Amino acid sequence: MSNNPLRPALLAAARSPRIERGLTGLPVTRRIVDRFVAGETRAAVLDTTRELLARNRFVTIDYLGEDTLDPDRAQRVVDEYLDLVAALGALSGDDSDLARPLEVSVKLSALGQALPGDGHTIALHNARKIVEAAATARVWVTIDAEDHTTTDSTHAIVRELRRDHPDTVGTVLQAYLRRTEDDCRDFAAAGARIRLCKGAYDEPESVAFRRKREVDDSYLRCLRILMRGNGYPMVATHDPAMIEAAALLATATPRGREDFEFQMLYGIRPAEQDRLVRLGQHLRVYVPFGDQWYGYFVRRLAERPANLMFFLRSAVPGR
Repeated sequence: MSNNPLRPALLAAARSPRIERGLTGLPVTRRIVDRFVAGETRAAVLDTTRELLARNRFVTIDYLGEDTLDPDRAQRVVDEYLDLVAALGALSGDDSDLARPLEVSVKLSALGQALPGDGHTIALHNARKIVEAAATARVWVTIDAEDHTTTDSTHAIVRELRRDHPDTVGTVLQAYLRRTEDDCRDFAAAGARIRLCKGAYDEPESVAFRRKREVDDSYLRCLRILMRGNGYPMVATHDPAMIEAAALLATATPRGREDFEFQMLYGIRPAEQDRLVRLGQHLRVYVPFGDQWYGYFVRRLAERPANLMFFLRSAVPGR
């Protein structure tokens, strides 16, 4: 799935408390994290959001954290999202120049999905609070995808939330999962807003494509389904081949520039982001913030050899 031979080891490290303690203790790590994470506070991420809006980007914000096993922590995440949604609602106001609403991205495992017993119900309850506040503030909510063991629960929660707020709630589908073509058909038929990405977790071959060519082929098949469907595709990729394919499919469908968008991660391929904006394409930047940045940071290193080499070069004294 990647040209990075260290990817499996890095993805394992993303969930290792011992490696987290060692890596986060390196002075260089914090400097590199700043490339991918827009600070640890709401004030910092709102400053970044204003800068991106001024540069004709749209924004989705992720309050970092996952795999929560503490109900109090899950409630703190909910509270942070409620405050963030209120701030974004005030930021957008009645600005007609914002052609798309601002957005927050939410991981259900941060809302208690992994809590024993009734984690699914707790996550649904907590997500509903965020969605209801977001609908009032005219802010979109996209439910993030995580590892394959959460997919059925996540999709059930998304469908439940969309019953009352179909225009507010979208979700993420990961092309490397073998099931995703069928999921694309189901959600596209329902008119859902879908962020299509390749996938960022280390999944077994029984449920996921493992080779890059297979993942790319699956991404293209899923992209065709979404572009021909009734929903709103969000093309989340930094891959030049996938970007070109999406533009061609949009023209062939036909689907105008108002009917889909590209999405890229904060700090990744800024020159390509500039190019797409100059071409008049809608581009949304995925902006994470918060102090629980370790897992997100390591997955970014695993995704692209260029990210890992940038980190390693920076870690060498005198470079």
